Amino acid sequence: MSSITLIIYLAPLLLIFGIYITRQKERDRRGHERLTESRESGLTEPASIHPVVDPGRCIGSGACVTACPENALSVINGKAVLTDPAHCIGHGACLAACPVDAIKLVFGTEKRGMDIPFVSPDFETNVPNIFIAGELGGMGLIRKAAEQGKQAIDSIIQKNTKNNDFDLVIVGAGPAGLSASLAAKEKDLKYITIEQEDAIGGAIYKYPRNKIAMTQPVILPIIGKVEMYDISKEELLGFWNRIQRETKLNISFSERMETITKTDIGYEVVTSKNRYRTGNVLLAIGRMGTPRKLDVPGEDQPKVVYRLIDPEQYRNLHVLVVGGGDSALEAAIAIAEEPGTTVTLSYRSEAFNRVKQKNRDRLEEAKNSGKLTVYLKSTIQEILIDTVKIQLEDKSILEIPNSAVIVCAGGILPTPFLKEIGVMVETHFGTAPANW
Repeated sequence: MSSITLIIYLAPLLLIFGIYITRQKERDRRGHERLTESRESGLTEPASIHPVVDPGRCIGSGACVTACPENALSVINGKAVLTDPAHCIGHGACLAACPVDAIKLVFGTEKRGMDIPFVSPDFETNVPNIFIAGELGGMGLIRKAAEQGKQAIDSIIQKNTKNNDFDLVIVGAGPAGLSASLAAKEKDLKYITIEQEDAIGGAIYKYPRNKIAMTQPVILPIIGKVEMYDISKEELLGFWNRIQRETKLNISFSERMETITKTDIGYEVVTSKNRYRTGNVLLAIGRMGTPRKLDVPGEDQPKVVYRLIDPEQYRNLHVLVVGGGDSALEAAIAIAEEPGTTVTLSYRSEAFNRVKQKNRDRLEEAKNSGKLTVYLKSTIQEILIDTVKIQLEDKSILEIPNSAVIVCAGGILPTPFLKEIGVMVETHFGTAPANW
């Protein structure tokens, strides 16, 4: 074979190999950039359940990167890496997508532990007749949380609940609470589900618009297998609301649980609206619990909310955003893009730490263009009907026009509440609960 013929045959292979190497280098470059940005921004700790990759097993297929709805993973030097830990919210799609079982889901890291309540294999805590399912127990995946809700009911029906008004009070109407409610209805239990929000969905209800909420099928009591892939928040909530209407689930909205007290024959659950005497309690609440409030006069007004759902609703309004994390910056920037808005961002510290560099850059750009005003080392003093009072760094009080307030200050973890009712809490440093 002549040299020319050999070159003709090898040229396509060399071209393909060259394109492959170029793409690999570009993929590595992007992965390194994302990892560096996360480290420089101080966003290196995942908020909840997250993947850990075994480099000895990982073959760098990139299946986990493609499957992740939050774009939290990258391939660097032929291995999957969690390059954006703060993006990860525990979908678990990476675990299912990995072709070589190189991923496990864990809580906490070697440096930062994460508190998870003790839950037995039948979802009962160390306190008899108090059960936990879903995100509070560490399971943020919709499919698995729904399974746990049903399985918890299978355990609860074995319990003696005589002489109580209810067999069961379910707290929370997210994936676990919804599934548990369906199972309780299916088993003909006397139950009520209470939800502090005004609609079904739990943490998913608080997702931004069009966020991918579910990536795998789920099996629900009464309903059966629900085959939905890559479904958005709006589509999933619409489906769940239809289920609620059609099955006539006994759910009380805008009702917040306050205390759980032991009685001679069960428990008394006190809420913001009522008192329930029950044989069992199933806690199907989120890990972030109740939104952290400012505790200032006027905060109880309807114009004060604790998350951004739709920037368009603030068009032509005077808006105050309070907070210094990514959610606060992103809310302020998104609203500032709406025509006619006046946006003010207030933060009590002297700098925005632990936020993505791109959000810092976008905020600076919005400030320089006059789209929003930022007050650091400031605190909210009072929220009035048409204005708000802000104490500035020099202790002076600034009063500005205001139509809406969005508080992005995180949530109050339910750990103290769990300990108050006697539930043991275990700290995990990069491990999963024993009952997984």
